[in-house]
Amino acid sequence: MPDPAPFLSVLDLRERSLSAAELSAALPRAELDVEAAAAAVRPVVEDVAARGAAAVLDASERFDGIRPEHLRVPAAAIEQALAELDPAIRTALEESIARVRAVDSAQRRPDERVEVVPGGTVTQRWVPVRRVGLYVPGGRAVLPSSVIMNVVPAQVAGVRQVVLASPPQKERGGLPDPTILAACALLGVTEVIAAGGAQAIALLAHGAEDLGDGRGLDAVDMITGPGNVYVAAAKRLVRGRVGIDAEAGPTEIAILADAEAHPAYVAADLISQAEHDPMAASVLVTDAPELVDAVEAELAEQVAQAPRADLIAEALRGEQSGVVLVRDVEQGLEVVDSYGAEHLEIQTAEAAEVAARVTNAGAVFVGPHAPVSLGDYAAGSNHVLPTGGSARFGGGLGVQTFLRGIHVVDYDEAALKSARQAATTLAAAEGLPAHGRAIDIRFER
Repeated sequence: MPDPAPFLSVLDLRERSLSAAELSAALPRAELDVEAAAAAVRPVVEDVAARGAAAVLDASERFDGIRPEHLRVPAAAIEQALAELDPAIRTALEESIARVRAVDSAQRRPDERVEVVPGGTVTQRWVPVRRVGLYVPGGRAVLPSSVIMNVVPAQVAGVRQVVLASPPQKERGGLPDPTILAACALLGVTEVIAAGGAQAIALLAHGAEDLGDGRGLDAVDMITGPGNVYVAAAKRLVRGRVGIDAEAGPTEIAILADAEAHPAYVAADLISQAEHDPMAASVLVTDAPELVDAVEAELAEQVAQAPRADLIAEALRGEQSGVVLVRDVEQGLEVVDSYGAEHLEIQTAEAAEVAARVTNAGAVFVGPHAPVSLGDYAAGSNHVLPTGGSARFGGGLGVQTFLRGIHVVDYDEAALKSARQAATTLAAAEGLPAHGRAIDIRFER
């Protein structure tokens, strides 16, 4: 017998006036205890730092059930994966690569030179990170699209050295999934490591003298890419030694919808995120109670037909998912901005105008024909996005992730003289006379 209980719990805010803090606390949210996970993976990270590849292989045998012969994937295996790839999948990957590259190419920023005074300039140079480690999961779902979302912006930014890590698959003899390897081949990524989880993050951050094939692995300068809570925890532990993009949590979708929204579309989009993980968050924000009833009816039908029905139902009924009833779209905007969703869909009247007023979201999908799954694969946007409300202060992966702004200051004597009074006065005010002296001496000798 199917479970007759509703899929989504309801939070009614129509008659409530909450402060910003109260609203944030009231909204459904997945619990992500990165601190506890960090304590669990710290021994693994420290072991990899101390013993290198041997520690990675031990961890792979323990967590993945396979001890790869070599951590470095042979070039022949990458080439074979592409040769044996289903032509339809290859075409789809190539289309996705082209669309993401088209969007990313417009993000590459030129150097910006400003003449502050005659003879005095400050130039902002945009310099790519030298060496980047990209992580692609391989757990419940194989994600070759994440290869694209990580590699393309790095390449457009001008990153010269890219190393990609993905978990070894027991059924593949210790190699990562062949579709992931094929995507690497399409993008020209030749340095691929068969390692997953915290041990992969630690290996990328610390490097190793020998991966088992007589060749070492240089540490990277930055690590990006999605993963589970243990990957996020490992990133936290190596942050500072290397740069990281974010500590990603469970995936999430929020849909701001009114009575005009199509319930079948809303239900399908909530389901599409729920199938990722039992902790995935699917949140509907609406001022239309009748839509809630219609969406529940659609969920009952569509979930029953879904291949991952049990997983989806668990995610939809979890405390991180639900319906938020609001008075109107105006209050709905307050709710979604407080929530700061990884993915936010706007399915309302005048959807483009409503979307333009959103300030906190990883990515915004406008109208009935821009579902989140389009962004996952073929919109041209990036699907590595901030989660857990971090869209309030951070953005998604892109070309800028891999660029560093460096100021180049070029002043001649006259330009320095024009700044002398202000600089030395401020140096004295801060109790740092040697700072001012470093300027004064140039006019005394």
